[in-house]
Amino acid sequence: MGERQYELGTAELEVLKALWEEGRCTVRQVLGHLHERGRRVAYTTVLTFLTRLEQKGFVASDKRGLAYVYRATVTRERVTRSRVRELVQQLYDGAAAPMVLQLIRSQKFSTDEIAELQKLIAELDAGKRD
Repeated sequence: MGERQYELGTAELEVLKALWEEGRCTVRQVLGHLHERGRRVAYTTVLTFLTRLEQKGFVASDKRGLAYVYRATVTRERVTRSRVRELVQQLYDGAAAPMVLQLIRSQKFSTDEIAELQKLIAELDAGKRD
């Protein structure tokens, strides 16, 4: 069985990112996180997004005291893997190498990221990766 596709709108993804970065949060805490990043949304809008994310299975909530506390139920890595796989399929007919080459040609990388890329290439050359 393949990994399920993660259908997320841009605003939903921003709310989910807040939970990944902050951990368990109330609606008010997610709202504060978004405001700190320049995203001006209303409390009720954040609540709506959290409710939708919970319905989709991305978020779970617990009633603690007077407020619900939300947490992500999927990792950033799983969502990233799914979305990258979908993008590779849409843009490159499932061939990942052209996308990787495009990213390397068009993006800037830190010294650490370059070292990690070199390590992965060395592993590929040695036949250690599938």
